[in-house]
Amino acid sequence: MPRYSYIAKTLEGEPRSGFLEAKSEHELARVLRKEGSVLISANIEGEISKKKQFAIRLFFLGKVSLVEKMMFTRNLRVMISAGVSLPRALHLLAEQTKNKKFRLALLDVEKEIIRGQGFSVGLAKYPNIFPEFFQSMVKTGEEAGTLEEILEVLNRQMEKEQELKSKVKGALVYPAVIVSAMVIIGILMLVIVIPKLSQTFDELEVELPLTTRMIIAFGNFLARFWYTLPLILLLFFILFKIISKTKTGKSIIDSLILKTPIVGPIIKKTNASHTVRILSSLISSGVPIVRSLEVVSGTLGNIHYKEAILEVARKVEKGSKLAEVLKPYQNIYPILVIQMLEIGEETGETSVILEKLADFFEEEVANATKNLSAIIEPVLMIIIGAAVGFFAISMLQPIYGMLQTL
Repeated sequence: MPRYSYIAKTLEGEPRSGFLEAKSEHELARVLRKEGSVLISANIEGEISKKKQFAIRLFFLGKVSLVEKMMFTRNLRVMISAGVSLPRALHLLAEQTKNKKFRLALLDVEKEIIRGQGFSVGLAKYPNIFPEFFQSMVKTGEEAGTLEEILEVLNRQMEKEQELKSKVKGALVYPAVIVSAMVIIGILMLVIVIPKLSQTFDELEVELPLTTRMIIAFGNFLARFWYTLPLILLLFFILFKIISKTKTGKSIIDSLILKTPIVGPIIKKTNASHTVRILSSLISSGVPIVRSLEVVSGTLGNIHYKEAILEVARKVEKGSKLAEVLKPYQNIYPILVIQMLEIGEETGETSVILEKLADFFEEEVANATKNLSAIIEPVLMIIIGAAVGFFAISMLQPIYGMLQTL
Protein backbone atom coordinates (compact mmCIF):
# COMPACT_ATOMS: atom_id res chain seq x y z
CA MET A 1 0.00 0.00 0.00
CA PRO A 2 1.51 3.39 -1.02
CA ARG A 3 2.51 5.96 1.58
CA TYR A 4 1.29 9.50 0.89
CA SER A 5 2.74 12.83 1.89
CA TYR A 6 -0.25 15.12 2.32
CA ILE A 7 -1.23 18.71 3.06
CA ALA A 8 -4.62 19.32 4.66
CA LYS A 9 -6.59 21.88 6.66
CA THR A 10 -8.67 21.30 9.76
CA LEU A 11 -12.27 22.52 9.96
CA GLU A 12 -10.96 25.46 12.01
CA GLY A 13 -8.66 26.40 9.09
CA GLU A 14 -5.40 25.28 10.69
CA PRO A 15 -2.81 23.79 8.26
CA ARG A 16 -1.85 20.16 8.73
CA SER A 17 0.69 17.93 6.98
CA GLY A 18 2.17 14.49 7.42
CA PHE A 19 2.41 10.95 6.04
CA LEU A 20 -0.30 8.27 5.83
CA GLU A 21 -0.68 4.90 4.11
CA ALA A 22 -3.77 4.54 1.89
CA LYS A 23 -4.92 2.51 -1.11
CA SER A 24 -5.60 5.66 -3.14
CA GLU A 25 -5.80 9.42 -2.85
CA HIS A 26 -9.59 9.10 -2.52
CA GLU A 27 -9.14 6.72 0.42
CA LEU A 28 -6.65 9.18 1.98
CA ALA A 29 -9.18 12.02 1.69
CA ARG A 30 -11.85 9.84 3.36
CA VAL A 31 -9.52 8.98 6.27
CA LEU A 32 -8.59 12.62 6.83
CA ARG A 33 -12.24 13.68 6.63
CA LYS A 34 -13.04 11.27 9.44
CA GLU A 35 -10.29 12.93 11.47
CA GLY A 36 -11.84 16.36 10.85
CA SER A 37 -9.51 17.57 8.09
CA VAL A 38 -9.89 18.40 4.40
CA LEU A 39 -7.25 17.12 1.95
CA ILE A 40 -5.60 19.85 -0.12
CA SER A 41 -2.82 18.00 -1.93
CA ALA A 42 -1.13 14.60 -1.78
CA ASN A 43 1.84 12.88 -3.37
CA ILE A 44 3.05 9.32 -3.18
CA GLU A 45 6.23 9.48 -1.12
CA GLY A 46 8.41 7.93 -3.82
CA GLU A 47 7.23 10.46 -6.39
CA ILE A 48 8.27 13.51 -4.37
CA SER A 49 11.96 13.10 -5.08
CA LYS A 50 11.22 12.67 -8.79
CA LYS A 51 9.29 15.91 -8.84
CA LYS A 52 12.10 17.68 -7.02
CA GLN A 53 14.64 16.34 -9.51
CA PHE A 54 12.43 17.54 -12.34
CA ALA A 55 12.21 20.97 -10.70
CA ILE A 56 16.00 21.18 -10.40
CA ARG A 57 16.46 20.27 -14.06
CA LEU A 58 13.78 22.74 -15.08
CA PHE A 59 15.42 25.60 -13.21
CA PHE A 60 18.48 25.36 -15.43
CA LEU A 61 16.34 26.28 -18.45
CA GLY A 62 16.14 29.97 -19.34
CA LYS A 63 15.25 32.77 -16.98
CA VAL A 64 12.30 34.93 -16.03
CA SER A 65 12.42 38.27 -17.83
CA LEU A 66 11.67 41.62 -16.24
CA VAL A 67 8.64 42.00 -18.54
CA GLU A 68 7.17 38.70 -17.28
CA LYS A 69 7.63 39.76 -13.66
CA MET A 70 6.15 43.17 -14.43
CA MET A 71 3.02 41.63 -16.01
CA PHE A 72 2.72 39.19 -13.09
CA THR A 73 2.87 42.01 -10.53
CA ARG A 74 0.34 44.12 -12.43
CA ASN A 75 -2.14 41.25 -12.88
CA LEU A 76 -1.72 40.09 -9.27
CA ARG A 77 -2.57 43.57 -8.00
CA VAL A 78 -5.69 43.69 -10.18
CA MET A 79 -6.86 40.25 -9.00
CA ILE A 80 -6.29 41.05 -5.32
CA SER A 81 -8.18 44.34 -5.67
CA ALA A 82 -11.03 42.36 -7.26
CA GLY A 83 -11.24 40.16 -4.18
CA VAL A 84 -9.54 37.02 -5.51
CA SER A 85 -7.68 35.12 -2.78
CA LEU A 86 -3.90 35.14 -3.02
CA PRO A 87 -3.46 31.36 -3.54
CA ARG A 88 -6.16 31.35 -6.24
CA ALA A 89 -4.61 34.38 -7.96
CA LEU A 90 -1.17 32.75 -7.99
CA HIS A 91 -2.64 29.53 -9.41
CA LEU A 92 -4.44 31.38 -12.21
CA LEU A 93 -1.35 33.41 -13.09
CA ALA A 94 0.80 30.26 -13.06
CA GLU A 95 -1.54 28.63 -15.57
CA GLN A 96 -1.37 31.69 -17.84
CA THR A 97 2.42 32.00 -18.02
CA LYS A 98 4.31 30.18 -20.79
CA ASN A 99 7.57 30.22 -18.86
CA LYS A 100 7.90 26.77 -17.22
CA LYS A 101 10.39 28.03 -14.65
CA PHE A 102 8.08 30.86 -13.58
CA ARG A 103 5.04 28.56 -13.50
CA LEU A 104 6.79 26.05 -11.25
CA ALA A 105 7.88 28.81 -8.85
CA LEU A 106 4.39 30.34 -8.63
CA LEU A 107 2.76 26.97 -7.97
CA ASP A 108 5.28 26.26 -5.21
CA VAL A 109 4.66 29.70 -3.63
CA GLU A 110 0.93 28.92 -3.76
CA LYS A 111 1.53 25.68 -1.83
CA GLU A 112 3.61 27.53 0.77
CA ILE A 113 0.75 29.98 1.37
CA ILE A 114 -1.76 27.12 1.69
CA ARG A 115 0.55 25.53 4.29
CA GLY A 116 0.26 28.73 6.29
CA GLN A 117 3.49 30.48 5.28
CA GLY A 118 3.61 34.16 4.31
CA PHE A 119 3.74 35.32 0.70
CA SER A 120 7.20 36.84 1.21
CA VAL A 121 8.46 33.55 2.72
CA GLY A 122 7.44 31.69 -0.42
CA LEU A 123 9.07 34.31 -2.65
CA ALA A 124 12.31 34.05 -0.66
CA LYS A 125 12.78 30.50 -1.97
CA TYR A 126 13.35 31.95 -5.45
CA PRO A 127 15.82 34.86 -5.11
CA ASN A 128 16.83 34.53 -8.78
CA ILE A 129 13.25 35.36 -9.79
CA PHE A 130 12.14 37.62 -6.95
CA PRO A 131 15.09 39.73 -5.73
CA GLU A 132 15.50 40.89 -2.16
CA PHE A 133 13.94 44.26 -3.00
CA PHE A 134 10.76 42.51 -4.19
CA GLN A 135 10.67 40.27 -1.09
CA SER A 136 11.18 43.19 1.32
CA MET A 137 8.42 45.24 -0.29
CA VAL A 138 5.96 42.34 -0.21
CA LYS A 139 6.82 41.59 3.43
CA THR A 140 6.14 45.23 4.32
CA GLY A 141 2.81 45.07 2.49
CA GLU A 142 1.82 41.89 4.33
CA GLU A 143 2.66 43.33 7.74
CA ALA A 144 0.91 46.65 7.09
CA GLY A 145 -2.07 45.15 5.21
CA THR A 146 -1.25 47.24 2.14
CA LEU A 147 -0.19 44.52 -0.31
CA GLU A 148 -2.26 45.99 -3.13
CA GLU A 149 -0.56 49.39 -2.82
CA ILE A 150 2.88 47.76 -2.52
CA LEU A 151 2.31 45.78 -5.73
CA GLU A 152 1.43 49.03 -7.49
CA VAL A 153 4.71 50.57 -6.29
CA LEU A 154 6.63 47.49 -7.44
CA ASN A 155 4.94 47.63 -10.82
CA ARG A 156 5.88 51.29 -11.30
CA GLN A 157 9.46 50.52 -10.25
CA MET A 158 9.77 47.71 -12.79
CA GLU A 159 8.20 49.84 -15.53
CA LYS A 160 10.81 52.54 -14.92
CA GLU A 161 13.60 49.95 -14.88
CA GLN A 162 12.37 48.36 -18.12
CA GLU A 163 12.06 51.76 -19.80
CA LEU A 164 15.61 52.69 -18.78
CA LYS A 165 17.06 49.37 -19.97
CA SER A 166 15.26 49.66 -23.31
CA LYS A 167 16.68 53.12 -23.93
CA VAL A 168 20.25 52.08 -23.11
CA LYS A 169 20.03 48.90 -25.20
CA GLY A 170 18.46 50.81 -28.10
CA ALA A 171 21.30 53.32 -28.07
CA LEU A 172 23.91 50.52 -28.19
CA VAL A 173 22.36 48.66 -31.16
CA TYR A 174 23.94 50.86 -33.85
CA PRO A 175 27.50 50.72 -32.45
CA ALA A 176 27.19 46.96 -31.91
CA VAL A 177 26.12 46.39 -35.53
CA ILE A 178 28.98 48.50 -36.90
CA VAL A 179 31.62 46.83 -34.72
CA SER A 180 30.28 43.35 -35.57
CA ALA A 181 30.34 44.12 -39.30
CA MET A 182 33.90 45.48 -39.01
CA VAL A 183 35.10 42.35 -37.20
CA ILE A 184 33.46 39.99 -39.72
CA ILE A 185 34.90 41.87 -42.71
CA GLY A 186 38.32 41.92 -41.07
CA ILE A 187 38.25 38.15 -40.49
CA LEU A 188 37.18 37.52 -44.11
CA MET A 189 40.04 39.71 -45.35
CA LEU A 190 42.53 37.84 -43.18
CA VAL A 191 41.26 34.42 -44.26
CA ILE A 192 40.74 35.05 -48.01
CA VAL A 193 42.95 37.96 -49.15
CA ILE A 194 46.03 37.76 -46.92
CA PRO A 195 47.08 34.17 -47.84
CA LYS A 196 47.07 35.13 -51.55
CA LEU A 197 49.19 38.22 -50.93
CA SER A 198 51.51 36.11 -48.77
CA GLN A 199 52.11 33.71 -51.69
CA THR A 200 52.89 36.66 -53.98
CA PHE A 201 55.42 38.10 -51.53
CA ASP A 202 57.06 34.67 -51.13
CA GLU A 203 57.42 34.27 -54.89
CA LEU A 204 58.94 37.73 -55.27
CA GLU A 205 61.19 37.19 -52.22
CA VAL A 206 60.36 40.62 -50.85
CA GLU A 207 61.68 41.61 -47.41
CA LEU A 208 58.62 42.34 -45.28
CA PRO A 209 58.23 44.84 -42.41
CA LEU A 210 57.30 43.56 -38.94
CA THR A 211 53.66 44.72 -39.16
CA THR A 212 53.20 42.96 -42.50
CA ARG A 213 54.70 39.73 -41.17
CA MET A 214 52.36 39.88 -38.16
CA ILE A 215 49.27 40.32 -40.33
CA ILE A 216 50.35 37.54 -42.72
CA ALA A 217 51.10 35.13 -39.86
CA PHE A 218 47.71 35.80 -38.29
CA GLY A 219 45.93 35.51 -41.64
CA ASN A 220 47.65 32.21 -42.49
CA PHE A 221 46.81 30.85 -39.04
CA LEU A 222 43.11 31.70 -39.47
CA ALA A 223 43.07 30.28 -43.02
CA ARG A 224 44.50 26.95 -41.84
CA PHE A 225 42.88 26.68 -38.43
CA TRP A 226 39.69 28.73 -38.88
CA TYR A 227 37.73 26.13 -36.91
CA THR A 228 39.69 27.06 -33.78
CA LEU A 229 38.34 30.64 -33.83
CA PRO A 230 35.01 29.77 -32.09
CA LEU A 231 36.94 27.75 -29.51
CA ILE A 232 39.33 30.64 -28.88
CA LEU A 233 36.42 33.08 -28.49
CA LEU A 234 34.65 30.65 -26.16
CA LEU A 235 37.83 30.25 -24.11
CA PHE A 236 38.20 34.03 -23.77
CA PHE A 237 34.52 34.30 -22.79
CA ILE A 238 34.87 31.60 -20.10
CA LEU A 239 38.10 33.18 -18.85
CA PHE A 240 36.39 36.58 -18.65
CA LYS A 241 33.48 35.04 -16.72
CA ILE A 242 35.84 33.35 -14.26
CA ILE A 243 37.82 36.56 -13.70
CA SER A 244 34.64 38.62 -13.30
CA LYS A 245 33.43 36.23 -10.58
CA THR A 246 36.46 37.01 -8.40
CA LYS A 247 36.32 40.11 -6.21
CA THR A 248 39.59 41.55 -7.61
CA GLY A 249 38.62 40.84 -11.22
CA LYS A 250 35.15 42.35 -10.84
CA SER A 251 36.61 45.39 -9.11
CA ILE A 252 39.03 45.99 -12.01
CA ILE A 253 36.35 45.45 -14.67
CA ASP A 254 33.83 47.72 -12.92
CA SER A 255 36.51 50.42 -12.48
CA LEU A 256 37.34 50.30 -16.19
CA ILE A 257 33.66 50.58 -17.10
CA LEU A 258 33.22 53.66 -14.89
CA LYS A 259 36.35 55.27 -16.40
CA THR A 260 35.37 54.53 -20.03
CA PRO A 261 34.66 57.76 -21.94
CA ILE A 262 31.03 58.35 -23.01
CA VAL A 263 29.79 55.10 -21.41
CA GLY A 264 31.14 55.82 -17.89
CA PRO A 265 28.99 58.92 -17.19
CA ILE A 266 25.86 57.10 -18.37
CA ILE A 267 26.63 54.14 -16.09
CA LYS A 268 27.09 56.51 -13.14
CA LYS A 269 23.76 58.25 -13.79
CA THR A 270 22.01 54.89 -14.25
CA ASN A 271 23.34 53.59 -10.92
CA ALA A 272 22.45 56.83 -9.17
CA SER A 273 18.92 56.64 -10.59
CA HIS A 274 18.59 52.99 -9.58
CA THR A 275 19.80 53.70 -6.04
CA VAL A 276 17.53 56.63 -5.28
CA ARG A 277 14.48 55.07 -6.98
CA ILE A 278 14.61 51.83 -4.97
CA LEU A 279 15.57 53.66 -1.76
CA SER A 280 12.58 55.97 -2.22
CA SER A 281 10.21 53.01 -2.75
CA LEU A 282 11.49 51.18 0.33
CA ILE A 283 11.42 54.19 2.66
CA SER A 284 7.94 55.26 1.52
CA SER A 285 6.74 51.68 2.18
CA GLY A 286 7.93 51.84 5.78
CA VAL A 287 11.13 49.79 5.53
CA PRO A 288 13.76 51.07 8.04
CA ILE A 289 16.54 53.15 6.47
CA VAL A 290 19.38 50.73 7.36
CA ARG A 291 17.49 47.73 6.01
CA SER A 292 16.57 49.76 2.90
CA LEU A 293 20.23 50.53 2.24
CA GLU A 294 21.17 46.85 2.63
CA VAL A 295 18.46 45.87 0.14
CA VAL A 296 19.59 48.57 -2.31
CA SER A 297 23.15 47.25 -2.07
CA GLY A 298 21.94 43.80 -3.08
CA THR A 299 20.28 45.17 -6.23
CA LEU A 300 23.39 46.99 -7.52
CA GLY A 301 25.61 45.20 -10.03
CA ASN A 302 28.71 47.40 -9.85
CA ILE A 303 30.89 46.30 -6.92
CA HIS A 304 32.00 49.87 -6.11
CA TYR A 305 28.39 51.01 -5.65
CA LYS A 306 27.54 47.86 -3.71
CA GLU A 307 30.43 48.30 -1.26
CA ALA A 308 29.77 52.03 -0.91
CA ILE A 309 26.10 51.54 0.06
CA LEU A 310 26.97 48.74 2.50
CA GLU A 311 29.52 50.99 4.21
CA VAL A 312 26.96 53.81 4.29
CA ALA A 313 24.41 51.42 5.89
CA ARG A 314 26.91 50.50 8.64
CA LYS A 315 27.61 54.16 9.43
CA VAL A 316 23.92 55.14 9.39
CA GLU A 317 23.21 52.27 11.80
CA LYS A 318 25.71 53.88 14.21
CA GLY A 319 23.81 57.16 14.10
CA SER A 320 25.34 59.10 11.21
CA LYS A 321 23.23 61.03 8.70
CA LEU A 322 22.82 59.51 5.24
CA ALA A 323 23.91 62.62 3.33
CA GLU A 324 26.97 63.04 5.54
CA VAL A 325 28.29 59.49 5.06
CA LEU A 326 27.72 59.66 1.28
CA LYS A 327 30.08 62.64 0.85
CA PRO A 328 33.28 60.50 0.53
CA TYR A 329 31.70 58.80 -2.50
CA GLN A 330 31.31 61.84 -4.73
CA ASN A 331 33.40 60.04 -7.37
CA ILE A 332 30.50 57.67 -8.03
CA TYR A 333 27.47 59.59 -6.73
CA PRO A 334 26.86 63.12 -8.07
CA ILE A 335 26.98 65.94 -5.54
CA LEU A 336 23.32 66.62 -6.39
CA VAL A 337 22.32 63.36 -4.67
CA ILE A 338 24.07 64.41 -1.46
CA GLN A 339 22.62 67.93 -1.54
CA MET A 340 19.07 66.68 -2.11
CA LEU A 341 19.44 64.08 0.66
CA GLU A 342 20.49 66.84 3.08
CA ILE A 343 17.31 68.76 2.21
CA GLY A 344 15.22 65.60 2.57
CA GLU A 345 16.64 64.78 5.99
CA GLU A 346 16.07 68.35 7.21
CA THR A 347 12.47 68.50 5.96
CA GLY A 348 11.50 64.87 6.66
CA GLU A 349 10.55 64.38 3.00
CA THR A 350 13.40 62.06 2.03
CA SER A 351 11.30 59.55 0.06
CA VAL A 352 9.52 62.29 -1.94
CA ILE A 353 12.78 64.07 -2.79
CA LEU A 354 14.45 60.79 -3.75
CA GLU A 355 11.58 59.98 -6.12
CA LYS A 356 11.92 63.37 -7.84
CA LEU A 357 15.68 62.89 -7.98
CA ALA A 358 15.18 59.48 -9.62
CA ASP A 359 12.94 61.10 -12.26
CA PHE A 360 15.65 63.69 -12.91
CA PHE A 361 18.43 61.13 -13.39
CA GLU A 362 16.24 58.92 -15.57
CA GLU A 363 15.59 61.94 -17.79
CA GLU A 364 19.33 62.63 -17.87
CA VAL A 365 20.04 59.04 -18.95
CA ALA A 366 17.31 59.26 -21.60
CA ASN A 367 18.85 62.45 -23.04
CA ALA A 368 22.35 60.95 -22.95
CA THR A 369 21.26 57.78 -24.74
CA LYS A 370 19.47 59.83 -27.43
CA ASN A 371 22.79 61.48 -28.31
CA LEU A 372 24.87 58.34 -27.80
CA SER A 373 24.71 57.19 -31.43
CA ALA A 374 25.66 60.65 -32.67
CA ILE A 375 28.65 60.73 -30.30
CA ILE A 376 29.83 57.19 -30.96
CA GLU A 377 29.54 57.44 -34.76
CA PRO A 378 32.61 59.68 -35.28
CA VAL A 379 34.56 57.63 -32.71
CA LEU A 380 33.74 54.46 -34.64
CA MET A 381 34.74 56.12 -37.91
CA ILE A 382 38.13 57.02 -36.42
CA ILE A 383 38.65 53.45 -35.13
CA ILE A 384 37.60 51.91 -38.46
CA GLY A 385 39.77 54.38 -40.37
CA ALA A 386 42.77 53.59 -38.17
CA ALA A 387 42.26 49.83 -38.63
CA VAL A 388 41.88 50.13 -42.41
CA GLY A 389 44.87 52.48 -42.58
CA PHE A 390 47.05 50.11 -40.56
CA PHE A 391 46.04 47.20 -42.78
CA ALA A 392 46.56 49.13 -46.03
CA ILE A 393 49.96 50.55 -45.04
CA SER A 394 51.18 47.16 -43.78
CA MET A 395 50.26 45.43 -47.05
CA LEU A 396 51.16 48.22 -49.48
CA GLN A 397 54.50 49.14 -47.88
CA PRO A 398 56.39 46.07 -49.21
CA ILE A 399 54.84 46.55 -52.66
CA TYR A 400 55.93 50.18 -52.70
CA GLY A 401 59.43 49.18 -51.57
CA MET A 402 59.62 46.57 -54.31
CA LEU A 403 58.64 49.13 -56.98
CA GLN A 404 61.40 51.47 -55.80
CA THR A 405 64.03 48.81 -56.33
CA LEU A 406 62.99 48.20 -59.94
